[in-house]
Amino acid sequence: MIARFEISSEQIDCVVAVFYGAVRRHEVLGPVFAAHVTDWTGHEAKIARFWKRAILYQPVYDGNPMRAHLQAGDVMPEHFSHWLALFDDTLRRTLKPEPAAAWSALAHRIGRGLRMGVEDIRPEVAFGPPILR
Repeated sequence: MIARFEISSEQIDCVVAVFYGAVRRHEVLGPVFAAHVTDWTGHEAKIARFWKRAILYQPVYDGNPMRAHLQAGDVMPEHFSHWLALFDDTLRRTLKPEPAAAWSALAHRIGRGLRMGVEDIRPEVAFGPPILR
């Protein structure tokens, strides 16, 4: 299969490493990830495999991102805007404009799906308590 856009496996590894370095320092995302990730090297390798499957069609990832986000229990819909902004910044700083834009579009599409899944499980967080009057 032809990759979704021109990028190498090594570039994916680089983006993932730079991104998670920024996540660890982020005031909102850092504590959420720190509560769940104890092996950053292993986590980064797993997420790189996710992106290699999504972009390069390499059959190297078989996880379930939606389940992982829901099982964490503390991932909130508002976290996704932080995640995507930080990811976009990483892409712009790490890649040429064309692959950065293509990867960003894919990440935003995936992020919308994950956010919707989290909102469906936690409607009280997304929309507030029901008004019964």
